[in-house]
Amino acid sequence: MLTASLVIHDSPLEQVLEAIECIRRSTVEKIWIVYNGDISKSSLYSDIPGTEFIPADNRGFGAGHNIALRKALEMGSRYHLVMNADISWTGDILLTLINHLDEDSSIGLIAPEIRNSDGSLQYSCRKLPRPLHLLARRFLPRFIIKKQDDNYLLKHIDHTKPINAPYLLGCFMLFRCEALKQVGMFDERFFLYPEDIDLTRRIHSKWKTIYLPEVSIVHSHNRQSYKSIKILIVHLINMMRYFNKWGWLYDPERKKYNSRLK
Repeated sequence: MLTASLVIHDSPLEQVLEAIECIRRSTVEKIWIVYNGDISKSSLYSDIPGTEFIPADNRGFGAGHNIALRKALEMGSRYHLVMNADISWTGDILLTLINHLDEDSSIGLIAPEIRNSDGSLQYSCRKLPRPLHLLARRFLPRFIIKKQDDNYLLKHIDHTKPINAPYLLGCFMLFRCEALKQVGMFDERFFLYPEDIDLTRRIHSKWKTIYLPEVSIVHSHNRQSYKSIKILIVHLINMMRYFNKWGWLYDPERKKYNSRLK
């Protein structure tokens, strides 16, 4: 059984409808739309055919998806897709991803190749971040940190082959529900940004977390923290929470996982 969820705040309706249509190309038992935006605009999303609408307080990306994940686990779903509304694809890519999950029971999380709107590759499987690198990445010109950044983005690894990475971007995550039962769902202390890093690494500690370039999606990435001071502050605060949880300079698990991807 496959279930799916989208957390909607202010996504354009046309974008949401396209995302839902992509999901429905596969056999999906249930699609939840968790809405944490302006309640006066909720009617735009509440009657989309083939979905169940859930209004919710805005407690962040992970907390929103956890509402749907709890329902998925309660109904005995085998696989659950967490997805942004700004994602689209052609064909039935979910079938390919699910076939890989069926064939390899050691995979707890799988994600496809991701392309930007212009067709360029989005480096969506990564090493676990280090605090100084993230600060440099955000505030320094790229030419200064290019070598370090390319290493973090795994540009030295062949992206035409599957990669077992400790960090997969949260815009599209297809989970084996058994893995979520073992390690838990999204950590709701993170309002936005590092919740995908945190959950991927927890699953990676017990299961494979696979980037699969056999299928591809398009992500119209907005990079809000580069456009809004408020969102940037939210980003920084939540990354501090992440490093407080896992370690700033001393994080032996990070060292172990990253060293496998030299």
